[in-house]
Amino acid sequence: MISKDLLDILCCPETKADLVLEGDSLISTDKATRRKYRIENDIPIMLIEESLQLTEDEWKQIMLKHGKPTE
Repeated sequence: MISKDLLDILCCPETKADLVLEGDSLISTDKATRRKYRIENDIPIMLIEESLQLTEDEWKQIMLKHGKPTE
């Protein structure tokens, strides 16, 4: 599990946006890119080319769940 301290210092490598922890992934709070980075064996894989891009609806649901703005 990713610690709160580590989550506080990590950011999206593409946009430098904050991240939220969602299950076994880190989700960028940047609306334009909506990047999803997987976590393997408690290690975040923060490579842009290995990230996924969420649909806008998927991203909005996650942001609302975590109390983050969607606009």
